[in-house]
Amino acid sequence: MNAPTAPSTVTGPRIRVLGTAQDGGFPHAACDCERCALARRDPAVRQRIASLAIIVPPRVYLIDATPDVREQLTRLTDVRDSVTAQGVDRAPVDGVFLTHAHIGHYLGLAFFGFEAVHTKDLPVYGTASMAEFLATNGPWNQLLRLGNIRTVVAPPGEVVALEDGVTVEPIAVPHRQEYTDTVGYKIRGPRSTVLYIPDCDPWHAWSEERPSLKELLTGVDVALLDGSFYSGDELPGRDLKKIGHPLITDTMDRLEGIFPGTPSNGVRIFFTHFNHSNPVLNPASSARWEIEARGFGVAVDGLELPL
Repeated sequence: MNAPTAPSTVTGPRIRVLGTAQDGGFPHAACDCERCALARRDPAVRQRIASLAIIVPPRVYLIDATPDVREQLTRLTDVRDSVTAQGVDRAPVDGVFLTHAHIGHYLGLAFFGFEAVHTKDLPVYGTASMAEFLATNGPWNQLLRLGNIRTVVAPPGEVVALEDGVTVEPIAVPHRQEYTDTVGYKIRGPRSTVLYIPDCDPWHAWSEERPSLKELLTGVDVALLDGSFYSGDELPGRDLKKIGHPLITDTMDRLEGIFPGTPSNGVRIFFTHFNHSNPVLNPASSARWEIEARGFGVAVDGLELPL
């Protein structure tokens, strides 16, 4: 599970899933539940924290820098090879797109600093509030002061052009905003468009000013959506209206209602960002079977999607 990824069978611009777990990881920090105990015993069961790589050979961009970034960088060595004489790759990626400032999505930036990789002028894309947060809080402002990173403000709706016709567009989504606002990303390539929203509020909590689920999927070929919780059964005693994520069961029901006859009207839907309580982490679970039987998918580490 920890070995470098084998050479891809997908060529050209593509997405590679580098992790699918919620911020606390899987196995989850300090948890000895049945699922986490199994994941500690069996490395094949483990999942890294949710992240994507945008691969435009030989360039690579991350979406989110997770606490698992060291392993995730190792999973990209088949794409690029630029190590120094000391064996250290000082430029393992060409940029990082951040969704928001919750621990699973940006703490990995620290590994690009002086004490570790020591990158130079690495572009880090995010909203204005994300850039301000990094510039005004340590240790992140040290990354800027030493020139390890530079922030690039990418407001929602403003398209960032990469190479070979690949573009990245931030999409504003509602989510807890203790430090920054939150975005997902729409990644367009010559072959397909991928929507990535690993963290958002439940669909019923989206205001009328936000795009509807149907509008989000317009023009999209593949969507990877917040699947933190399968159903309310994982959270006994909790008010479902106060859960800060869509339930997978609700997302499936809504999509079948929007697109009668098929789950997504031709859009391939994968779920990601799984909490350790989520039964879909077990490939043999009835929840996993139900998702696949209804025409949806479960993202896994290493999944590749052409762009």
